[in-house]
Amino acid sequence: MRIAITGGSGFLGGHLAREMARRGHFPTIVARGVSPRGEALRKVANINFMPMPITDDRRLFQAFNNCDGIAHLIGINRETEPNEFHKVHVDATMRVISMARKAGIKRVIFVSYLKARKNPFSRYHQTKWEAEEMFRTSGLDYTILKPGMIYGPGDHMISHISRALDLLPLFSPPISLFSNKIRPISVDDMSDLMIRSFEEEAMVNQTVALLGPEEITLSEAVRRVARVRKKLALVLPLPSIVHYSMAAVMERFSADPLFTTAQINMLTDDMSKPLAGCDLPPPELQPKTYLTDEQIRAALDTRES
Repeated sequence: MRIAITGGSGFLGGHLAREMARRGHFPTIVARGVSPRGEALRKVANINFMPMPITDDRRLFQAFNNCDGIAHLIGINRETEPNEFHKVHVDATMRVISMARKAGIKRVIFVSYLKARKNPFSRYHQTKWEAEEMFRTSGLDYTILKPGMIYGPGDHMISHISRALDLLPLFSPPISLFSNKIRPISVDDMSDLMIRSFEEEAMVNQTVALLGPEEITLSEAVRRVARVRKKLALVLPLPSIVHYSMAAVMERFSADPLFTTAQINMLTDDMSKPLAGCDLPPPELQPKTYLTDEQIRAALDTRES
């Protein structure tokens, strides 16, 4: 099976490409090709790496041509220029749909976000939802996957908690102050679900909410990482405006902020329940991996992330 993966050098895309190659499939990675993770993926057998900007229609068509499907994974959680959420989530999706049609591809999987919805106060939520709507009306055989937090080597969950514990050993600001519930999903479960969805033509023309097998608080996730790291995590209640202010400052002055305003918007969601109208995956495709100490240690080992 030949699958094009947009955003294929990112956290989820890289794991998906490696697992597809391991199972004997032939992924084509569509990415800018500027990250260390992308350089490592170029060396993996069965992976075809095609560096390009997503705005290059000719190259995008070449990447899609002769493929059996597309995993559309491009996404950002921080704007570094005006209107960037719209450019990356909406404009890029329009190009992917157009070039998929031109290449004769019908099957597409799009990874959105658990709580993406009409939301004029969050450009992240709004533009992810707009991209979903484009697939639902595209005429393609789509599957829209809506996970909350995904964890694994190179993630934005465990690695950011770990960084926060290093910077402020007694205080973990981006996550531990919230009592909101989450149901985190292993990146291995996500990759398996996507591959099997392609292989088995599962969940076609469905919008599917993905929830991990365990419901915990954000504070508990911090405590588990702290226990593995042998760090002290002090949980202190502060109002949300403090977190938004910190995120805004970090986004302005750091090339790699510890957390962003879009992430704070997500952290204030209840990530333990799906939105109304979403389907759930069949039992055999439900995420099954718990957030154990072993999983946390593996996520902190980024040698192949």
